[in-house]
Amino acid sequence: MTTTELNDLTWDIDTLVDGRGPAGVQSLMDEGRTRAAALAHSKGKISSFDAGALGLFMKELGEVEEIVGRAASYAHLWFATDTADPERGALLQRVQEAATEIATLLLFFELEWTKVPDEKARELLVDEALTQSRHHLEVLRRYRDHLLSEPEERILTEKAITARSAWGRLFSELTSAIEVEDEGGHKTNLSEVLSRLSSHDRDVRRNAGTAVTKALQPELRTRAYIYNMLMHDKATDDRLRGYTHWLQSFNLSQEAPDDAVDALVTAVRGRYDLPQRWYSLKAKLLGLDKLAYYDRAAAITEDDAEVPWDEAREIVLDCYSSFSGELGNLARRFFDESWIDVPTRTGKVQGAFCAPTVSSHHPYVLLNYTHKRRDVLTLAHELGHGVHQALGSVQGPFHQTTPLTVAETASVFGETIVFNRLLGLEDSPRARFALLAQKVEDSLATVFRQVAMNGFEARVHNARRDEGELSVDRFGDLWIATQKEMLGDAVELADDYRSWWSYVPHFIQVPGYVYAYAFGFLLAVSVYRLYEERGESFVPNYLEMLSAGGSRPPEELAGIVGCDLSDPAFWEGGLAVIERDIERAEEAAGAAALL
Repeated sequence: MTTTELNDLTWDIDTLVDGRGPAGVQSLMDEGRTRAAALAHSKGKISSFDAGALGLFMKELGEVEEIVGRAASYAHLWFATDTADPERGALLQRVQEAATEIATLLLFFELEWTKVPDEKARELLVDEALTQSRHHLEVLRRYRDHLLSEPEERILTEKAITARSAWGRLFSELTSAIEVEDEGGHKTNLSEVLSRLSSHDRDVRRNAGTAVTKALQPELRTRAYIYNMLMHDKATDDRLRGYTHWLQSFNLSQEAPDDAVDALVTAVRGRYDLPQRWYSLKAKLLGLDKLAYYDRAAAITEDDAEVPWDEAREIVLDCYSSFSGELGNLARRFFDESWIDVPTRTGKVQGAFCAPTVSSHHPYVLLNYTHKRRDVLTLAHELGHGVHQALGSVQGPFHQTTPLTVAETASVFGETIVFNRLLGLEDSPRARFALLAQKVEDSLATVFRQVAMNGFEARVHNARRDEGELSVDRFGDLWIATQKEMLGDAVELADDYRSWWSYVPHFIQVPGYVYAYAFGFLLAVSVYRLYEERGESFVPNYLEMLSAGGSRPPEELAGIVGCDLSDPAFWEGGLAVIERDIERAEEAAGAAALL
């Protein structure tokens, strides 16, 4: 497939608005506003509702969320493919403002529902009329101690559009517009240049690292200011709501007890010897005394051939179909029905994601496909999210998606299936080592790097609260310190690397998010081990878990496939799998005469 043909592989988001484009978005928001105003007539009555009345209210509330969700999804996805387009940015802003107005109209419900006495709430929640919203209603009641009065909540909701969401949009526009200039004066987008860090040629990697650092400098202080404002905004919210630490609100939203998260982070930090072991080995394999920051993703061998898009698609689809015909058919729809946006281009958001829309519509996948073998695994990963979200849609608007701590299960599972297929296709010891090395490095990035970034977030949030506004240098100090804890003496972190925190969107968009990658990865590893043990008999339980969406707490979802999240050995078991993969890669390196 030529570059031109690849550029034609864009998603069709018009189905969200019945082909009416921005006009359809406006129509949906108008309808949502009208329906929300009608629901607002129930203000002051929630405590008197019986199960039937509450069930009817929740049904109508879900329909409002579906209407608004369609419009918001269109605006966000349209903006994501060209953040430099003023028309798209303006539409997104209008939708956010209208959604805030609608949310303000409906604020009363959560406040009144959480004040219903526990005994009555328990009686209501067992009724079949609330099946489609039961778990959602249970989760809402966990926020009782952190909700303010209705006038206060109204002010915070209405001001959010010019606070957090505005800063987040500005950050997205700034990072999406970053252009990196190489030695020849050619400018390209950040995703393309970051992909060069996996080159076997050290000069290419060094030049890419230098170019990225240079490209990050012009608006570094602006991005630091954005982060400062968002951290202070969060600190204010946390203080007003009575949260005792910076991560508590995110943990609550993910149904993850503080002590469970602490156990995860402690377990991972306790095995920082694993990334240090790997990067020390990698330096030897590359003939270096020590890795530089731009060497961490380097291809150790030169046999990482480019993978054409058509080949990547067929590999992934065949793997999904071989595991489950149902999953294979669902995954194929992403390709056949234009649910994926594939090519890289300036103005498009960096990286890859799968965006759930609403339960009455399918999700969408965004890629920046650069023909690397890693991109094949990224495709498999995002399609895992996609089939998970599509299967969970049967649970309706309140339970379609899972907490982030469980959301990585299907994506990592699908990626692992495809990885094993790629490994099985390779006869060359060097090629097999290259794949194993890539698997190890992806594991290290998903678990150890994310926990190190969680450490960075913790340091900067606490420093912002204790010290006030942080300078660019202070950000750089804390970034290097937390990366150094993970990497030890195995990687040299030069001053060039001090600014590389500044393009990570998760820090801005969802504070605290990054540890969920490690949580989800280690859970997915355990799920895949069970599949290896049970074979085809495991598939029905796995599909049941995916189809349950977010209708149950994470521990119950994991229990469907036989995982016990309360077991202290759970995290150690997942980390042991990573250690085993490192050992396998070491053995493969020996077989390939690389050592």
